[in-house]
Amino acid sequence: MTTMSAQATKAGKFGKTREARGFSRGELREAGLDFAQALRLRLPIDLRRKTKRAENVKSLKQFLRKK
Repeated sequence: MTTMSAQATKAGKFGKTREARGFSRGELREAGLDFAQALRLRLPIDLRRKTKRAENVKSLKQFLRKK
């Protein structure tokens, strides 16, 4: 049995990207999810992040299409 999960990224030093702790609430909202749905899907959520990265919204939408 394989498990599917989505990984959030954030801006690191010198313009590079790195793994984030989870998706921001804004990214979840843009993808059409609310907080409770994200918890049910066991998606990582980082309440401290305020940014909305287009890459993360895109990966969430792909994850939901596969689900």
